[in-house]
Amino acid sequence: MWYLYGVVLLAGIANAIQPGQNGALAKGFSYPLTAGLVVGLGTFLTVLVIGLLSGRLALPTVAEAARIPWWAWCGGVLGGGIVVTQLLVARQIGAAAFTGLLVTAGVVTSIVLDHFGWVGFEQHTATLPRILGGLLMIAGVALIARS
Repeated sequence: MWYLYGVVLLAGIANAIQPGQNGALAKGFSYPLTAGLVVGLGTFLTVLVIGLLSGRLALPTVAEAARIPWWAWCGGVLGGGIVVTQLLVARQIGAAAFTGLLVTAGVVTSIVLDHFGWVGFEQHTATLPRILGGLLMIAGVALIARS
C-alpha cells in the first residue's frame, strides 16, 4: 500500500503545476472562464477513460443515488470553484503563495473535519501535534506570501 503515497505525491505535484497551466489557458482566451470549460472537459474525459479502462465506472442506480447525502453531490461545485480560483487568482499571487494557501487551508480544514468526523470522514481527534502542525503550516505560508 506504500505506492499510494507515491500516487498522492504525484497528485500534489500536479496540484502545483495545474494553476499555471490553467492560467496560461485563461490568458489565451478572450474570456478567461472559457478555460474552465476546457479544464472541465479534460477532467471529464480523464475520469471517463480511466473509469472505462479500469472497469470502475457505472451510472448509479436510483437506489444508490437516493442513499447519498445531499452535500456529497456538491464536490463538483467545490472543484469548479477551485478551477475558477486558479484561472482568476493564481497568476497574480504566484505559484508558491497560491499552492501554499490552497494546501494549508486544506490541511487546517481537514484537521477540523477529522476532529468532528464531518462529511464522511472517520473521527480523528485534533491532538496537540496536529494543531501545532497546522499552525506551522500557517506560519510557513505567511512567510512565503510575504516575499
